[in-house]
Order: sequence, then structure tokens, then C-alpha cells
Amino acid sequence: MSDAPILLPVEEARARILGLCTPLATEWVPGDDALGRALAEDVLARRTLPPWDNSAMDGYAVQARDLAGPLPVRLVVGETVFAGRRPTREVVPGTCARIMTGAPLPLGADAVVMRERTRPVPAAPHDAPDAVEILEAVGPGNFIRPRGEDAKEGDLLLRRGTPLGIPELGLLWAQGQGTVPVPRRPRVAVLSTGDELCRVDEPPGDGIVDINAPALALAVRRAGGVPTLLGIARDTRQAVQEALARTEGFDVVLTSAGVSVGDHDFVKDALEALGVEQRFWRVAIKPGKPLVVGQRGSTLFMGLPGNPTSSLVTFELFVRPALRRLLGHADVEPPRVAGRLEGQLSKAPGLAHYVRVTATWRAGELWAKPLGTQTSGALRSAAAATHLLHFPREISSLTDGSHVELLPLSWVA
Repeated sequence: MSDAPILLPVEEARARILGLCTPLATEWVPGDDALGRALAEDVLARRTLPPWDNSAMDGYAVQARDLAGPLPVRLVVGETVFAGRRPTREVVPGTCARIMTGAPLPLGADAVVMRERTRPVPAAPHDAPDAVEILEAVGPGNFIRPRGEDAKEGDLLLRRGTPLGIPELGLLWAQGQGTVPVPRRPRVAVLSTGDELCRVDEPPGDGIVDINAPALALAVRRAGGVPTLLGIARDTRQAVQEALARTEGFDVVLTSAGVSVGDHDFVKDALEALGVEQRFWRVAIKPGKPLVVGQRGSTLFMGLPGNPTSSLVTFELFVRPALRRLLGHADVEPPRVAGRLEGQLSKAPGLAHYVRVTATWRAGELWAKPLGTQTSGALRSAAAATHLLHFPREISSLTDGSHVELLPLSWVA
């Protein structure tokens, strides 16, 4: 693989990655397994919901024109209609029906008066009809949920790519749809490289515990993928190549470290030897510049930097959007919110900085305070961060109170 001489802007790098991704094959899963995933197909309504006009309140179903005169108006109560039961009498002028929330509206009624706006009529002789006094006038349609308000049979209910949250799944269940078409979850291999690394259950000696692989695996799982840890490859080309050769059948392969220009950075060479076509190398970003992306067949390879925070930041900006595209989401870009900077920032132009900040609401605005350390090896500031502040590459300074773009972090608990 030849080194790319140009540092790609973040937006172009992400666009190139997304151009390599298409939604995975469709599978039908139970609704509770579809939560957070995206629809693989448009869904049409099978049923009209609600199937009839029904009451939005406990009260009385009336003809609105009966209430046009002086109040209160006394009406004869023809029957009581409960939810789940059909009315048996028509509401005619001078009458009403006592009705419960969700109950079908009787024929002839065109409005509901809530119970709190009525007054019971004192008990009358046993042969007198039941009656109620209505204390306010209402117009047609008052407190009525019309037939088909939620959906009409044949309507487009949800579009392909719609994220499935609890309300969306409720819509599908209400249609009698217990299983849902979604792209299958991407299978993601995660490999760490480095002679200095050991597992968390090993004594570190002169080394350091590998936190990148388990952290990335958690990030993959949170993004909807299925991670597989491949372990640690030592700093030889043969070891890295042998580890990467075990990635057949995965949709995405993530490595950490070994992608820069050091004497022991073998990931790029190993990928080339395995027939992976390099799409680009290095992005105009801090942290995370030495990012390498390649493809072999339908498998996407992404070599992330070795510093823990660099690895997490590049996951947020590049890997998570790719996984969302594979999962069929229509909107895959990292979310952004507007904020204000508390303090000052400066840098040389050329690289976009993604600054770890803690953001809090004050007077209706989100104020972002940069954390004390921004070194890419420090996880403590990543743990304290709530957002990344985008410090554009062409800008060299931001003053106190500057309007800034903030990216909420998916790794926040």
C-alpha cells in the first residue's frame, strides 16, 4: 500500500467510508430484538386504527347542537358504554350516553363532554329515566379520537431506514406485526497490536493492559454490532498478518495501533499482503490522524490509532456511522448540537480538533468547558466528557462565548 500524501478532511473521510457500506441482508426478528435497529422495508398499515370513533375522556357522548341553548342542559342518559363493548342505542336529540375512555362512540353522537363538566341529577322516582346536567357547550369532535387517526389500512406506516424505538414498535404491534424486517447485525472483528500489551487478567510486568479491544467491543455492541475479540498480535508483520488472516466472514475488521510510520507499524503492510485495497490513509484530525481504511470483497477494514482516546474518537466519527449504515439507518451522521465555549482554545490551522468537554445547560444554552487534559493517551478525560467540541481545521482560535458545534458522545453512560 502506498502512503496517501494528503490528509483527508473529516467529512470527506467519513463520506468515503459510508460509500463502502450498504445495508446488510434482511432478517425477521421479534420486536424486542429490533429495538434500536432500523427497518429494512417500508411497512404498510394492515389495520385501520383506531377502528372506530372513540372517546378520549370519561364523560358523556352528546349531540353538540343540544348544548347550543342556555346552560346547564339536562339530557337523558340512554346507556353506559365501556371500553371493549359496543354501544346498543343511538344518541338522539335530548339524550346522551355515559361513556368511558376508549369506548366506541354511539351512533348519532358527535362530541364528548368530560365528566368534570357535568352534574348528576338528584335521584328521581324509580320509573324516571336517568339524567345528567351538562355545564358547558362543546363543538362537534370534542374529545373524540376519530377512526383512522393513527393509521388507515394501506397507508405507509413507517419508511425503510426508520429507527425502531418503543413508539414505532408499538405501532407495529398494534398492527398485529410481531416480527420485524431489519438488516442483520454486522459481525465485527476487533484486534489489538503491540508488544507492550497484556490482557486485563494478566500481570502487566513492564507492559500495559490492552483496553482498546474490550472498549471497542463494547462500543460495537452499543452501536448494534456483534463483536468478536481476536486477541493481541505482537509487533511483527507475520503476527499481524496471521491475526488478520482469521477475519474471513466478518463484515468489519477493527484494529488498533500499528497504522502510523513507526518501525513496528505493520498493519498497513499486512493488509496489503492479504489483498485488502487501501482506500485512504490519514485524516486531518486530532486525535486520530493515522486512520487507515481498506476493503476486500464486502469486508471493511479500519485501522484505528493505538492511543485509547484516539481509538474511541475515531470510532465515534467513522466506525459508528459505518455500522449504522450497515444496519440500514437512514440517518447515520454523528448527531450535533449547538453550544457555547466556556474559556478559550487555540491551535495551529490544518487539523480539525475534537476537544473533550463537559457540557451543562445555563440560561437556555449548552455551555461546553474543555477538560484539563486533551492528550490522546488519557482516558480519564474521556470518562469525564459528555461531548466532543468540533474545532474546525481552518480556525486557529476560539474565544470565550464562541458559538460551537458539539457532538454528544455515545459512550456516555
